Amino acid sequence: MKVFYTDHFHIPLPANHRFPLEKYSLLRQRIIEDGFGGAVKLCVPRPASDEEILYAHSSSYLQRLQDGEMTPKEMRRIGFPWSAELVERAKRSAGATIEACLRALDESFAMSLSGGTHHAFSDRGEGYCLLNDSVIAARTLQHKNFVNKILIIDCDVHQGNGTAAIVKNDASIFSFSIHGKNNFPYRKEKSDLDVDLEDGTDNLKYLEALEKGLIRALELSKAEFAIYLAGADPYADDRFGRLLLTKEGLLKRDRMVNHYCNKAGIPLAITMAGGYARKIKDTVDIHFETVKAAVECQRQAPKPG
Repeated sequence: MKVFYTDHFHIPLPANHRFPLEKYSLLRQRIIEDGFGGAVKLCVPRPASDEEILYAHSSSYLQRLQDGEMTPKEMRRIGFPWSAELVERAKRSAGATIEACLRALDESFAMSLSGGTHHAFSDRGEGYCLLNDSVIAARTLQHKNFVNKILIIDCDVHQGNGTAAIVKNDASIFSFSIHGKNNFPYRKEKSDLDVDLEDGTDNLKYLEALEKGLIRALELSKAEFAIYLAGADPYADDRFGRLLLTKEGLLKRDRMVNHYCNKAGIPLAITMAGGYARKIKDTVDIHFETVKAAVECQRQAPKPG
């Protein structure tokens, strides 16, 4: 399985801005140490091109982002100080999701160890998200005429508000978000299918709601391809999560998404999305199990085509 990573691009950040990014290098190192019996191949992605980014974002936003013309207020909303390195990493992260999608077409599964930046709107970023990699990748596949109908399965604990807004009038991309009802963003957008969960939702209630949502989303979307945001932040000890899922529950979630996409015969590209556990090792553990679950399911999946 091809796995694309971007953590080797150094971003100069103050100490108080580093924690959302610290997990990535630890996750890649964990994958290297395990080896997966040669089943996983780590790859460096290319950056998304301007043309590809403009499938999801306005030209004025991209220009201001690249040229460092964002206002301090806009960058506070994103959560990072502006730097050329930060923009390059965002473009590489979007490129990683594109590459994962292209590989999944051939191999049923592929993965980006970044991505899932679903709070980026067409004309602005927020919540640690500069570019909406899911929509960029989905529309890149469509413009290459590889697939038409695409399902975005968003299991980050926060609603994919940017994704929902960008594809609001696009019947070819179906947005499904299962998230905390009372969590960020506090003003929700309308996805094609939203499943709102109360604070304190546990494994059983979550998995029941997810299964119903997955079945419905696959039925309504008539998808030929899926992008899965495997956020680690529904975890019980996540700083921003407010749900009560265990590591075992999150693994069952991953296996459920993999199973239903495999059963439907549609390739799946996976991105990591959020994860902010009080102990960073917990976030890395959860993401690592997501990789393991995908490798297991890929071995059982028929080859596309």
